[in-house]
Amino acid sequence: MQAAPAVPPAPTFAEALRFWFKLGFISFGGPAGQIALMQQELVERRRWISEYRYLHALNYCMLLPGPEAIQLAIYISWLLHGIRGAVAAGVLFFLPAFALLSLLAGLYLAWGTSALVAGIFYGIKPAVVAVVLFAAWRIGSRVVKNGVLAGIAALAFVGIFFFRIDFPWIVLAAALIGIVGNAAGGKLAAKFQAGGAGHGTAARTHGPAIIDDDTPPPAHAKFSLSRLIITTLVFLAIWAVAMLASGASPTLTAMGEFFTQATFLTIGGAYAVLPYVYQGAVEHYGWLTGPQMMDGLALGETTPGPLIMVVTWVGYLGGVSQAVFADPVVAGLAGATVATFFTFLPSFFFILAGGPLVEATRGELKFTAPLTAITAAVVGVIVNLAVFFAWHAFWPQGTHAAPFAGSPDLLAVAIAAASFIALWKYRIDIMTVFGACTLFGLVWSLMR
Repeated sequence: MQAAPAVPPAPTFAEALRFWFKLGFISFGGPAGQIALMQQELVERRRWISEYRYLHALNYCMLLPGPEAIQLAIYISWLLHGIRGAVAAGVLFFLPAFALLSLLAGLYLAWGTSALVAGIFYGIKPAVVAVVLFAAWRIGSRVVKNGVLAGIAALAFVGIFFFRIDFPWIVLAAALIGIVGNAAGGKLAAKFQAGGAGHGTAARTHGPAIIDDDTPPPAHAKFSLSRLIITTLVFLAIWAVAMLASGASPTLTAMGEFFTQATFLTIGGAYAVLPYVYQGAVEHYGWLTGPQMMDGLALGETTPGPLIMVVTWVGYLGGVSQAVFADPVVAGLAGATVATFFTFLPSFFFILAGGPLVEATRGELKFTAPLTAITAAVVGVIVNLAVFFAWHAFWPQGTHAAPFAGSPDLLAVAIAAASFIALWKYRIDIMTVFGACTLFGLVWSLMR
């Protein structure tokens, strides 16, 4: 008779550091890929946390504004090693992507207009359209389960596309619809409950884990009102000091305020944040152009780390375009640092402040009607983003005054369609699709 597997030894802080550092370099595939990778490594292979506790933490992170994958990494590392674990996991999760995207942004500004680089982006841009559309389909198929939620998604698209309503107002309106619908009770309330996007119950066991199903929270994870107040005050102080430090430039101050809002006012993961970032960075502040934003999203998809790391790209190009410092490299790094810092600071706060409450109420978290309505609205907003990217990719000569000037680029349309089919029907991973499109664009540029 085979003996039951034993609980693995708890990892030292140094061992955990090595894992989180490695994860920062191999976390391709966007939020879904990163969440799957962490489940494979932490639940199945290393057994640092049980599947039930992993999904419980994930459900909380899915409820939060901001990037859920990095918040999940912060949460698990916080359970294992407290505040120092949370900080280490969060920083190491995005640090490789920050360095890489800053380097690529500098190279892009120096040589982005060369024929070779232009050819590469020619192949990637239609793939971006397909990826964003696929994200809308994936979220929509999970959430938009009835006519009420489909109507919210449609209204969100109409509001942002035709009337240019700011994203936070769309989120607020959707939340109010959810609250009213849930309060009405009966069949209408059931419409919002049907749209929940839970992750299900763990169906498999992989042996006992260090943080198992019934393992009590460690001392640092137990709820304390005084600790919650202190944590909140500390983060407010960190934010205020960082804002004062960025006060050397009005652009950097505006970036600090904007990217803080971007995290707090967007729910639904990276693809939900992107429309808000585009609307502010491109249309309102003019830190970069629409095509530059699209190029940054393409690079964000093909580099490790959270997809929302595109804010590093936005900050770098914004710092240079607004000349926050005389040296363009210093200006770019300053913008990239400010954008990244203020985007991710709230994620640490959500976990360190809210984690003890989550641990104290384990098993009671549910998706609420307002969240379901907001997620449905996010689908419509993401479709708007895909339409905007498609316009840039398919009508390269178009302008705001004449959006459909010139003939459509039918080859770009074909690349986008093939990319979507590859993602949707054949389940080909994003990296493979982008690699193929990059190679095609490169070959095409050499042949022309």
